[in-house]
Amino acid sequence: MGNHGSNLDEILAEDMHHWYNMFMRESPSGLITLFELKAILNLKGMNENANSYVDQVFFTFDMDGDGYIDFVEYIAAISLMLKGEINQKLKWYFKLFDQDGNGKIDKEELETIFSAIQDITRNRDIDPEEIVALIFERIDVNGEGELTLEEFIEGAKDHPDIMDMLKKMMDLTPVLVIIVEGRTG
Repeated sequence: MGNHGSNLDEILAEDMHHWYNMFMRESPSGLITLFELKAILNLKGMNENANSYVDQVFFTFDMDGDGYIDFVEYIAAISLMLKGEINQKLKWYFKLFDQDGNGKIDKEELETIFSAIQDITRNRDIDPEEIVALIFERIDVNGEGELTLEEFIEGAKDHPDIMDMLKKMMDLTPVLVIIVEGRTG
């Protein structure tokens, strides 16, 4: 397990009963809608990119596509973010980045997502245009301006610096802390 991510390990180590009670407190119906997710995360007044990103996160976590996140999807999403194998996380990242669902990600999709993440996390340590340029320079070996899932996964795994940047950009710990501590924190 190692020392890395000890905060996340502690969050996931919480008793399942606690997670269930928290989920039911936030959503007594047992289902979270997109609107409720935004309320739980206290995401008001977001710009269009940030709003679109939250929508995309919701739809990737709504695994059965019924328009709700139920408790099983909630726990699966948290487990993936905290404990998922790197291939699982990279596949999830790819699905999140592929906004138009065409099976490829382009520079614009990546820049939009990275900018949106920064709007939500308030972490602006890395310029989205710079990281996207670096990702495509290193991973898009064919120079097509698009990455397939396979190119994305293999490229990220072959370049530890890119993997580190992705992990940093996609760190949803602040979001999980809001969920764990509740709306009022």
